[in-house]
Amino acid sequence: MTLSEIAAGVETVTEQRQRSVGSVDATGRSLDERFGESAASLPCAPSTAATVVEAYARGADLETAAADAAVTPVTAARVLYRCGVTSVVQLSASDRRTVREWLAGERSRTAVLESVDCDPAEFTLAGYVETHDPDPDLVAATAELFAGGGDATVQKRDRLAETMSSPAELR
Repeated sequence: MTLSEIAAGVETVTEQRQRSVGSVDATGRSLDERFGESAASLPCAPSTAATVVEAYARGADLETAAADAAVTPVTAARVLYRCGVTSVVQLSASDRRTVREWLAGERSRTAVLESVDCDPAEFTLAGYVETHDPDPDLVAATAELFAGGGDATVQKRDRLAETMSSPAELR
């Protein structure tokens, strides 16, 4: 088969149709109102959770977002995790497996804390993460804020992209 035979049925057009996914604009309601519908899934009041998420989405780190909302960093991390920000959990896969063993009663808390490379607050968060999943309603409510892939870390990286060098520049 020659190239001309392959291209025999190909046509060129001068016009393209715009194809996209439809979107729903829920910006008429505040994040606090949207969180109110899923209040049972949040580790704190919806207004507090909204403060954490908005601060984090603006680029604040976890501790600053927690301070803005007057909650502990672990509570702020729980809020963000329930909203789909999975980067707040800094444990490796093997450390998370060890935490699951503790939750299943296979290992003592002391033994797990000695073997896992984290402080007690991170361990508490890891236990929470292993017993809870991101809430789909909360993820949907924050999708607009975390449009860069569902994670504020991605948004921060994108904003700082021009300041970073690429491996090609190191030659």
